[in-house]
Amino acid sequence: MILKDKVAIITGGASGQGKAAVQIFAKEGAKVVFADLNEEGGKAVEEDIRKAGFEARFYKLDVSDEEAVISLVNDVKNKYGRIDVLFNNAGIGYGAKYKMAPVIEADAKDWKAILDINLNSVFYFSKHVLPIMIEQKSGSVINNSSAAGLVGQPGADAYTASKGAIISLTRSWAAAYGQYNIRVNCICPGSIDTPMLDGIVKIRPDARETIPKVSALGRLGKPEEIAYTALFLASEHAGYITGAIIPVDGGYTAK
Repeated sequence: MILKDKVAIITGGASGQGKAAVQIFAKEGAKVVFADLNEEGGKAVEEDIRKAGFEARFYKLDVSDEEAVISLVNDVKNKYGRIDVLFNNAGIGYGAKYKMAPVIEADAKDWKAILDINLNSVFYFSKHVLPIMIEQKSGSVINNSSAAGLVGQPGADAYTASKGAIISLTRSWAAAYGQYNIRVNCICPGSIDTPMLDGIVKIRPDARETIPKVSALGRLGKPEEIAYTALFLASEHAGYITGAIIPVDGGYTAK
């Protein structure tokens, strides 16, 4: 149990990569607090983990609401006295109610909403968790970006901008907070078989057949493959890794 007695916050934990991370972190001994707007999904994940004998606590939360973020972080600090891991996983893409579009076609309201969820949530959680980690002189922050932040991906400019910014912030925070024994790293998933992929299928019915072909491994990634990467970065096994930008994309960015 490589996260035994560690306190972890995971955003976007009701489905996909976040759900897998909540389950795996809890099985590895962490006290997991996870946030999501999906109340039904979040409660189901919480119940399953508790039935299995592990510890998890779900908060229904809009990750783009700073006051709600402050309330959650304060609750966690008051209950456990510390926060060891922050996995900034929450994000939206295709299939959300906001339109993915190139910059000349993007609606300003959609642009702002996408950045509020994908980027500002990372800002809010990190802003209020990092002081706790500084005080305890330890911590691991893991930011979930995307392969779209590493390569040019036309047609979803707000999404791409948010993911590129997360990569840059990861490097800045790693440089700034290493002196406090805080590690900050970034995962860049490729095409992962999650509900977000279903949103692409609605636009491109052949997506499940064509998208896997762009990776060197020729298949979609599994949510668990992202979650296990996050687990490694959260653990002491990654004790000398900070500022790393790690593609988990089946070799998409290697081609």
